[in-house]
Formats: sequence, structure tokens, C-alpha cells
Amino acid sequence: MLLSGVARAVTQHCRRTPVLTLFTKELCPLCDEAKAALEPYRHRFELQEVDITRPENRVWFDRYHQHIPVFHLNGQFLMQHRVNAALLERRLEEAQ
Repeated sequence: MLLSGVARAVTQHCRRTPVLTLFTKELCPLCDEAKAALEPYRHRFELQEVDITRPENRVWFDRYHQHIPVFHLNGQFLMQHRVNAALLERRLEEAQ
């Protein structure tokens, strides 16, 4: 019985934390608003920010320059413009 408890704890510890990617740029009030809206959830995902104005992110600029902020969860499009808390909550539950 002890072994199964240890195995369960190791399995839970080894689960990957979901990665939320925020496509953003400097001087973006909607992006600042989105970051503030994400704060209550920050313990549930790893946040990666992608500045679409950097030369190496040209493909993202071409795709999203009129639509930021854009959010991907684990590499898949999640939402854009504003944080949809209900959608974020549901998808984080599914990812964990």
C-alpha cells in the first residue's frame, strides 16, 4: 500500500505543468490587462511571452499583429484579445 502511495505521488509530481504562451508586444494595453487577469491562475501554468515584434518571431507577427494578445495553451490556440476565465479554467482542468 505504501508503494502505491509513493508511485501516485511521483506520477503527480512528474506531470507536466501546462504552458500558456502569450503573444504580445511592447506598449500593448490589452496585453497588460490580460496579464493582470491571468494572475489568479499563475500557479497553474508556466507563462511564456512571445514578443511578436522581434525579428525571430516574424511568423507570429504576420499571423497575429492585428489580434494581440493571443493565447496558446500547450501549443494550441486558446483565445485572443481578452482572457475568457471560464474557457481558461476549463482548459487548465483538461490539461492537468
